[in-house]
Amino acid sequence: MPTYEKNAAAIAKLSAEQFRVTQQNGTERPGTGEYLENKDPGIYVDVVSGEPLFASSDKFESGCGWPSFTKPIEAANVAELSDTTHGMIRTEVRSKHGDSHLGHVFPDGPQDRGGLRYCINSAALRFIHRDDMEAEGYGAYLDQVKERR
Repeated sequence: MPTYEKNAAAIAKLSAEQFRVTQQNGTERPGTGEYLENKDPGIYVDVVSGEPLFASSDKFESGCGWPSFTKPIEAANVAELSDTTHGMIRTEVRSKHGDSHLGHVFPDGPQDRGGLRYCINSAALRFIHRDDMEAEGYGAYLDQVKERR
């Protein structure tokens, strides 16, 4: 069983934008994220800890300007916290083991897929293509990655 954790070496490798988003609760500008338009099959993992977060099969185009997913790949890897900053009441999404700020979850996702929209910053993620998942230790999640129709 892999161990996912936050450590100084992983933090030191982050770009300035990745650090701002994951460690300082930042938000990347809408429409600018590396993975917004990504349609390749694979999974998205925490850029700090490597814990599996979202599958490409659960990604959808929401029009919000950030990658959106209907559910986490493994609920135990995602923590949801109350966020009352900026005069709003929202639910923040953080990685459980890496404690990275990922984004927020909203109740306006596709109703036929559970009704949630996990609005996630690309800067908090690393994408692993389906072809590389086994070699990188994520083979157990291959069954959650399907071709997009």
